[in-house]
Amino acid sequence: MTLPDGGPDPSGVSALRRRVVAAVVGDLARLAGGWSATPPGRPLVLVGCSGGADSVALAAAAARAVELRGWCWGAVVVDHGLQQGSADAAARAGHLCADLGAALVLVRRVEVRPAASAGGPEAAARAARYDAFDEALQASGALALLLGHTADDQAETVLLRLARGSGPRSLAGMPAERGPFRRPLLELPRADVRAAFPELAVWQDPHNEDPAYARVRVRRALPALEQALGPGLAASLARSAVQVRAEVEALDRWCDEVWPSVVELRELRGAVAVRLDARQLAGRPEALVQRVLARAADLAGAPRERLTAAHYAPLHAMIRRWRGQGPTQLPGGVVGYRESDTVVLVRRPDGAEREEFGGPQ
Repeated sequence: MTLPDGGPDPSGVSALRRRVVAAVVGDLARLAGGWSATPPGRPLVLVGCSGGADSVALAAAAARAVELRGWCWGAVVVDHGLQQGSADAAARAGHLCADLGAALVLVRRVEVRPAASAGGPEAAARAARYDAFDEALQASGALALLLGHTADDQAETVLLRLARGSGPRSLAGMPAERGPFRRPLLELPRADVRAAFPELAVWQDPHNEDPAYARVRVRRALPALEQALGPGLAASLARSAVQVRAEVEALDRWCDEVWPSVVELRELRGAVAVRLDARQLAGRPEALVQRVLARAADLAGAPRERLTAAHYAPLHAMIRRWRGQGPTQLPGGVVGYRESDTVVLVRRPDGAEREEFGGPQ
């Protein structure tokens, strides 16, 4: 990879570039630190590259970082096919990554089906993209896939999830790593990332300016919020996300520990019936009960991202303030009801009557 070097640097590009590369180098070091044994040959990591400014900067930084470690890298370019010319943009992104030294470039066209997603077109595109990423990881044997999300993306994610009433998980934002996916730039401002490699041509995705998308509206609102609340709001939200995530993960581990003693899974009319021991849960902290309920509802077929406080409140009442209440409806066709000392969550087939599930009428 050859990049301009030397001469005056009044804009501080060299310092920004070192900072971005250092973030990727540090992330790869953490990845290697988790290995029980060094993989054979030259380890391969992938970069998700749309051709946009953030992912192109990540690709350029990854090229330098893997060179320092003696690894190799590849690129995965996903064409969502959502606007005219997207195939050409994907091809250009692939050529750019090859020019930066990618040992492997995979360009994948995906089909986005908004009607099949509870979260609309944005969620549908994300699901299709991650399916393509999973497929690329398996096909290439890569050890990880790097994503170009920045601190600004984290702030936007936190605000979006807060608006949906997602609870503590909304403040936790996106994880820096989950499974094979890693976000090495998550603590860096978007402006710094984009300014680090000004010589590279990037694609301006028209969807990033379309107010029909909730994230674009939040992105446009952030400057006004900073003006009202003070500078550094995005950075503060990103820092808070890191702190809250540690607490959320601790609560998840606690949920893992109590789950076998309070939950039983059964088949009922071809569906998964999740049975919760109301007596045991009644004596547990509300935050833990909430985490158990969220996991149980999701397992029964109620998508977690569609559940709100209004859905959880009747379930908490069945556990702590049982007065013979009737069943409650959850997204995904799931019904919740209490049967003796057990709260049951199960997806009801279309047209099924209430008594088929043993719940109260």
